Amino acid sequence: MNLFVDLGNSCLKWARCESGAWKVGSTLPARQGDLRAALIEAWTGLPPAEQVVVCSVAGEAAYDAVVSASQELWQRPVKRFVASAECGGVRNGYEDPVTLGGDRWAALIAARRQFAEALCVVDCGTAVTVDALNEDGVFLGGVIFPGLSLLRTALVSGTAGAGTPSGQEGDCLARSTADCVAAGTRFGLAGAVERLVAEHRSKLGAEMRVVLTGGNAASLVPLLNLETEFVPDLVLRGLAAAEGVC
Repeated sequence: MNLFVDLGNSCLKWARCESGAWKVGSTLPARQGDLRAALIEAWTGLPPAEQVVVCSVAGEAAYDAVVSASQELWQRPVKRFVASAECGGVRNGYEDPVTLGGDRWAALIAARRQFAEALCVVDCGTAVTVDALNEDGVFLGGVIFPGLSLLRTALVSGTAGAGTPSGQEGDCLARSTADCVAAGTRFGLAGAVERLVAEHRSKLGAEMRVVLTGGNAASLVPLLNLETEFVPDLVLRGLAAAEGVC
């Protein structure tokens, strides 16, 4: 079994490739009190891991919890996935390729493997990234901006009257402050994604395919005036593709 871990700022996701079969596991909070114990509980009973590959944008304490849990269960070293100049048919156009976030790099590799054409890869997590990949597999660059939870937290903490960030997000004709915050950030984020996709299309062409992933992607899809491909496990699939399995 090959085990792949996507350790984000808010959530930990994992999947395994076993005898050529792809199996997605549970999602765990990345900032819980004892992540190591939660992982041991979740992974106990799995077949022995031949390798464990981790992509982490979280703090070192969370990463160390993953390493400790995997070593206790399987006595295997953990491979930390980082960006490189080239991998999986993708060439990294960052000024310093190794400084690109591993999650963005993995998502680009997976998207290229699935769709060999010009792409805009949008990851809607704690932060939102919108990245451009041309038809030759060259990563041209992208942007990073706050996701839904960060937008709401910033608005509530930075104003005296916004109140709670918890409200109904479905209607722009909101009639309570909490609903105004929830709906405004959701619809506003969808508008930002549309604008950035349009910017990428101006460089890559109108036929550019849009691939979405991330924990908040499903919330944004109904609002986008775009044809999109939603791949919830895109980062995990990129880790597997980089290792040449599944």
